Amino acid sequence: MPIIIRLDRVMADRKVSLNELSERVGITTANLSNLKNAKISAVKLSTMEAICQALNCQPGDLFEFVPASDDM
Repeated sequence: MPIIIRLDRVMADRKVSLNELSERVGITTANLSNLKNAKISAVKLSTMEAICQALNCQPGDLFEFVPASDDM
């Protein structure tokens, strides 16, 4: 997968649990867990805004693009 989701790392750095983030953002723990484990295909900008505000971070802190290597 070329995009890695770093939500778990940011949460750990800020010592915020999934339940606490769920309460702050107003999103179910199940949906946050799906995001954290890359089991989603899209994220609303309003959701990203709420997560970034709750964790005091930038969207780039939550995602990392890893280019596919060319094996040619």
